[in-house]
Amino acid sequence: MDMAVNKQTPEMNEGNPQKKSPLKKLLSSLVLVAALGGVIYSVQTSNMGLALFSLLFLLMLVGLPIAISLGLASFLSIYYFTTDPLADMAGKIFSGLNSFPLMAIPFFVLAGNIFTTGGVAKRLINLTNAWVGHIPGGLSIAGIVSCGLFAAISGSSPATVVAIGSIMIPAMVKHGYEKDYAVGSISTAGSLGILIPPSIPMIVYAVTVEQSVGKLFIAGIIPGILLAILLAFVSFTIAKKNDFAKAEKATFTERLNALKAAVWSLSLPIVVIGGIYSGIFTPTESAAVAVVLGLIVGLWIHKDLLLKDLPGILVESAKTTAMLFFIITMAMTFAHILTLERIPHEIASIITGWNVGPIAFLLIVNVLLFLAGQFMEPTAIITILAPILFPVAMALGIDPIHFGIIMVVNMEVGMITPPVGLNLYVASGITRMPLIDVTKAAFPWLIAMIIGLILVTYIPEISLWLPNLLYGN
Repeated sequence: MDMAVNKQTPEMNEGNPQKKSPLKKLLSSLVLVAALGGVIYSVQTSNMGLALFSLLFLLMLVGLPIAISLGLASFLSIYYFTTDPLADMAGKIFSGLNSFPLMAIPFFVLAGNIFTTGGVAKRLINLTNAWVGHIPGGLSIAGIVSCGLFAAISGSSPATVVAIGSIMIPAMVKHGYEKDYAVGSISTAGSLGILIPPSIPMIVYAVTVEQSVGKLFIAGIIPGILLAILLAFVSFTIAKKNDFAKAEKATFTERLNALKAAVWSLSLPIVVIGGIYSGIFTPTESAAVAVVLGLIVGLWIHKDLLLKDLPGILVESAKTTAMLFFIITMAMTFAHILTLERIPHEIASIITGWNVGPIAFLLIVNVLLFLAGQFMEPTAIITILAPILFPVAMALGIDPIHFGIIMVVNMEVGMITPPVGLNLYVASGITRMPLIDVTKAAFPWLIAMIIGLILVTYIPEISLWLPNLLYGN
């Protein structure tokens, strides 16, 4: 999960009865039986690793949230299979969370909520509309560009969908675009929120495998631009084929006025990202800077943010932060048991024994992360799978920064694929469209995302050229 509260509102579920087909019920039952059988067998054979994963799947299948499932599976395994006092786990958890980079998370959560309320999104949309709104699919392309710009200051996919989608989707429909087209393009483009820096999943990956947050941030810039171009190409192609209406071309004066109005919104990512790479402040400190700048711009420059809005923003930010840290805490406990049982090393040995090269390994990783993305959110996936996959990647000579970007792009794909694609739920909530219709609408842009994932996976220079240029090889 990134910077949005992971909950489904009644509006998100309205008109979307989630009835399972007989085949799905049969498959669910078979997996449930297999998980239960795994628990029983692991108890009989004292296999802690098998018990851990069997309990995790069993608890998830009965409907418990991922964080609760991770925690219960971990604590039950520790209690039954080891003599370690459960009280000692508190110290281990605190040690895992006692990390300076993790301090950035609550600040980026707060900054994202401030930007959403403070009129930043509206000005970015007006700017991009003025420059590209007149070409085929122009409003959709403007929305995609706006998502990319907003991502550069919010770091949240769902927040980006809400901020840009709530304005752009009605505007596109009003100008004659099909609603499916509007919803599909914006819900997919919102996923750029966790790739274009700043990005909470990148921070989590960096902390989990001890890599540089700054290098990861800068490595996400070119892949983010590449994906935005691919999404815009899909929008242009569909709009041209269906002859959607074009917006009236803005005059030079109108474009200049839109640029003047958005100058403060555009300056926010420049200050935050520029400050990191100029050495003025660290990525963690940049999150605090983003909050201060957001308040100044929202309260006294744009004046769209009111003092009475702040208590609500603080409460929502606290909820989101608590949710994120709860997931991270439970996932770290899970990862502790994996390390205790040397499961990552065993998996690394098995895969290395297959004699697969980097190309085949990265294909396996992408398939595994795609499957995981159907059922878990990004923070949990990274904290569970990164410690398992990272040693294998290093053994095969894959750059750790490149590997991190591959994981984050996979998380983007997971944000727009059911059943746990949060962007789809958010788009469903703001448009009142059934989830299945939103999923179908996003499909053409999902294909573009997968193409982008393949390019990022097998052309490391896309991710590494910029950090190598700034930091050296």
